[in-house]
Amino acid sequence: MRVLGIDPGLRTTGFGVLDVDGPRLRYVASGVIQTRDADQGDLPARLKLLFDGIGELMARYRPQVAAVEIVFVNVNPQATLLLGQARGACVTALVAGDLPVAEYTALQMKKAVAGHGRADKAQVQAMVQRLLQLPAAPGPDAADALGLAITHAHAGEALARLQAAGQARRTSGMYRQTR
Repeated sequence: MRVLGIDPGLRTTGFGVLDVDGPRLRYVASGVIQTRDADQGDLPARLKLLFDGIGELMARYRPQVAAVEIVFVNVNPQATLLLGQARGACVTALVAGDLPVAEYTALQMKKAVAGHGRADKAQVQAMVQRLLQLPAAPGPDAADALGLAITHAHAGEALARLQAAGQARRTSGMYRQTR
């Protein structure tokens, strides 16, 4: 199974692609989609860059599933709304490409990758590097995206089975799978 992890952001959206074969993970690619070349006041153009960038990733890497971070409520409501719109552009691109989307919170990803939900960016980067046997730590946004893909590789199938059996809780802060 090929998993595309997405860490949405309006300025920088991280992505990570893994091949999963049972417990084995193989790194395929990672990086970021940036909207800094667009006029910072032109929100629709920036959202289109994200939408198109996700489409290009799907065409290039042909994933079977995507794992996307669930937006948390920030202290700044305007920043939260902008992040939500960026996330919406990413999820819409994935769904428009007929890709199933699993959603995880940052806490769930950090627990799955680093062992505790309060891990900082550097800890997530170091653990992603170790788990995927990379020669260097990926950037923070790419590391979070790879962490989401790792989380889905480890937890997605079991949670999907629980969901199908009606035994998993469904809330906005827990695992959800769309489509």
